[in-house]
Amino acid sequence: MAKIVLGMVASHGPLLGTPPELWTGRVQADIQNPALAFRGKTYDFEALSKLREAENFGPQIELPVRQKRYDACQKAIAELARVFAETRPDVVVMLGNDQMEIMGDDNQPAFMVCHADRLDNVPFSEEQKKRLGPGVAVAEPNHHPSTPKTYPGHPALGLHLIRKLMEQNFDVASSRVLPERPESRLTGLPHAFGFFYQRVMGDTAPPTVPVFTNTFYPPNQPTARRCLDFGTAIARAVEAWDSDLRVAIIGSGGMSHFVVDEKFDREFLEAFANRDPGPLLSFPENYYVSGNSELKNWIPTKSAMDAAGLKMTLVDYQPLYRSLAGTGSGMGFAYWR
Repeated sequence: MAKIVLGMVASHGPLLGTPPELWTGRVQADIQNPALAFRGKTYDFEALSKLREAENFGPQIELPVRQKRYDACQKAIAELARVFAETRPDVVVMLGNDQMEIMGDDNQPAFMVCHADRLDNVPFSEEQKKRLGPGVAVAEPNHHPSTPKTYPGHPALGLHLIRKLMEQNFDVASSRVLPERPESRLTGLPHAFGFFYQRVMGDTAPPTVPVFTNTFYPPNQPTARRCLDFGTAIARAVEAWDSDLRVAIIGSGGMSHFVVDEKFDREFLEAFANRDPGPLLSFPENYYVSGNSELKNWIPTKSAMDAAGLKMTLVDYQPLYRSLAGTGSGMGFAYWR
């Protein structure tokens, strides 16, 4: 039977691929965002700045601090890449979300397994880059290569997962190819998946099964409880696979963004490391909105690792602030083996 030998979770935000001196380029988008999410409520930039004024983010956005935290994140990503290369899994199950890149309002499944035989990672054209939001284009090498690349999928494992998840009462959607939206700027892998190819797995990535969770868009986002059960079901499915292959399970996204909530992030990490799911399930569902929602790609990875009996190592956590309102991204990195 197949064996789970590795688990990983990592943030994938644009600041990881943006030189710290350019982080302020994204602040204009923060200022224009009328619904910055923070602890279950939304604010415009001015209101959020006033709300968090006592936290005194001035020292946190000084360039030397930004640089130190950016460097720590690069070191953490390099450590994940080292562990991945050292473990050498035969196949990967990768959990990520889509942000209207390949799916849209016409079809937004809560869970979807892609059993494609090939996975394309296609860069934006120069014209497309010009239409990206402020501070995004500079970070694109974090998610997409400079020239199109094709990686192997694993249809046999994908189909096996679908069958076994259905048997465990998860009515997952299936796709034989990566969907495409004519109005999207993107062809191929969404950025949540592209990050791990670019920064961790590299060009020699093993065959991969992308598993999508709708973390962002109402009305059918799975709850944290459902995501926890989903990870356990994935582990059971993998371990029931009649194969001698070694499997890695990866969760991409998070932590708090586009508003950094360091308190929530640290409490989440403490609960995340606990084998008892109670503390992890104690956070209100309205905390899992906007970028924070991507932690619902971490939660099933954690429960899959608990089911497999692997031990978690927290590599690092860094709060990357870019404005006096506390906007930016909380970046976390961990693995199990």
